Parts: sequence; C-alpha cells; structure tokens
Amino acid sequence: MALWLGIMRIGEKGGAIKILSKLFSPLLNKLFPELPENSKAHGSIIMNISANVLGLDNAATPLGLKAMKELQDENSDKETASNSQILFLVLNTSGLTLIPTSIIALRATAMAENNITGNPTDIFLPILIATYCSTLAGLIFVAIFQKINLFQKTILAYLGTATMLIGLLVWYLINHKDQIEVISAVTSGSIIFSFIISFILLGLRKKINIYEEFIEGAKEGFNVAVRIVPYLIAMLCAIGAFTTSGAMGYIIDGIGNFFSLFFNDIRFVDALPTAIMKPLSGGGARGMMVESWGENASQINSFVGRLTSTLQGSTETTFYVLAVYFGSVGIKNTRYAIIAGLLADLVGVIAAIIIAYVFWG
Repeated sequence: MALWLGIMRIGEKGGAIKILSKLFSPLLNKLFPELPENSKAHGSIIMNISANVLGLDNAATPLGLKAMKELQDENSDKETASNSQILFLVLNTSGLTLIPTSIIALRATAMAENNITGNPTDIFLPILIATYCSTLAGLIFVAIFQKINLFQKTILAYLGTATMLIGLLVWYLINHKDQIEVISAVTSGSIIFSFIISFILLGLRKKINIYEEFIEGAKEGFNVAVRIVPYLIAMLCAIGAFTTSGAMGYIIDGIGNFFSLFFNDIRFVDALPTAIMKPLSGGGARGMMVESWGENASQINSFVGRLTSTLQGSTETTFYVLAVYFGSVGIKNTRYAIIAGLLADLVGVIAAIIIAYVFWG
C-alpha cells in the first residue's frame, strides 16, 4: 500500500490524473449526466477507479471518500443518494481490477516463505476477466434503474472496445491453454512496470521532486494501513468465531449437497467461503483465501487455492464500501445501491468459477 500510494502520488503531481481524466471524460460525461462537464468529482472518480484498477484495496478508500464528498456537493437532496453517487458506488463495489497487486503480493510471499515453486501471477488474467464481467453487469443494472442509454456512440465506443479486447483475450487463451502462465506473467509484469515508469517520467517532465513526493505518498499508505489494523483484527476475530462455531461449514455443506444434484465436479464449493465473506469484509475474505491454501500454503497452486485468489479479486466489499462511503457524507436513503452492488457481486462470482474451470479445470 505504501509503495503504490507513493507511485500514485508521483503520478498525481506529474499530471497522470489529468491525462486519465481527459482520456475518460467523454465516457464520464455520458454516464454521469447530472454532473457538470468540469466537475471536480471527475478527477477524484478517476483516481479512485485507478487505485482499484491497480488492486490497492483499502488504499483506494481515501480517494473514494474524496470523490463521494465532491459528488455530495452536487447532490440536491443531502440525505438521499443521487444517481451519480449510486453509479459510482456500484462501479466501485464491482471491483474492476487490472492489476491485483495485493493478491499477487500475498501469493508471492507465501510461495517464497514456504519454498513453493510456481508463478504467483497466474491468477492475473482470470481476475481481469471475472472483474470485468462484474463491472459490466453492475453498469448494466444501474443503467436499467437510471434509464441510461448505453447504446450512445461514446459509451459503445469505450465499452465495445474493452469488451472486444477481453473477448479476444479469452478466445485466444482457450485455444492456447499451455501459454496462459507465460502470458499472465509477461502481461502483468509489463503493465506494472509501464505504470511505474510512466508516472516517474511524467514527474520528471514536471520537474517535481520524485523522492519527496514518493515519501509523502508512502507515508499516507502507511497511515492508512495502521488505521485499518483494528478493524481487520475485530473482523477476523468475528469471522474466526463464526467459522469455529460450524455455521460456515453448515452453509457450505448445504450448498455442496444442492449442487451435487446437478454436477459431478463441485470442487468450487470449497472456495465459496471466500465469495460469501467478500461482500462483508475484504480482510475476512483474505483470511478465508489464505486458509484455503492450507498449512504452509501447500495448496496455493491447487484448483481451490487459485479459485479463492480469483474470487478475492473479482468483486469488492460491497457492504463495507456502502457503509463507509455513504456514512461519510450522511446519506441515509441508499435507494437501490445495495441490490445493484450485490447483483454485480453475484455475476463476478459466477464468472470467476467458470473461468477457473476454463484455466485450471
């Protein structure tokens, strides 16, 4: 978190956020028609989405709170969520992730500490595809509620291009399964490296002090990490009590018995605790994911170990995000935000399971 917030700080001071805003402003103007074209919220929305795209988890929260405050400034009814706030929250909770940084880091650490061979980035493309399905579903659900015409030329140009690229990627990988691991490793490494180099080059072009700006951003990342530790401890203790009591086991057994009536292979059921926990707590879902890897992370490269990693990256902590973001600006009436967010989560989970069977089944 400290590393990437340091990099993001360099990118912000170097003008990367302005470039991203210009790149995506035509799309944002169509998706958020309530906002003025020069609204300050555009930049904050882009920054928050960028942090989520980079897989920074809780590091995106401060940026999201800033965006929500600026959206609240444009909201005429201060106690009721506006259309723009709901769309922003659903896009946020659908968890679009280009680079699952935190998950790759956890897998790499577990492999290194336990001398496990394998590629920690092999979940990169499955997460990208699953989270794109979740985000697209969330956008469609909200568009239906808000009567946004997704068939406008500008929206179709952006979404059509993204969907085509994802579709071509899936088609290629299905026909070249033996190259999946290599492609994931090269692609993820190239994108991460390109982000870092681009931000640094922009910083140099603006003649900012790269080192000092990185330190300031890293301090912010460390402070965010320290602030969330008590909440993680409390949540993990509650989850531990829940699982130890056997309640989670009964739920999973029931789901397993149901699906066994229709399918012979129900290995995915063992990964569902992570999916069930994710809308409630990112930290709790992380704990479930690590637990699925087994003692000494021996099962990290198993089907279930990889699927839990994919599930962890395919959706966001819906209830946590809604509570924190809406609570920060005093919104009491959230309207249909929870329904749309959970529907997007469900699509993400189903997509993750299907993709896991395609990649590792």
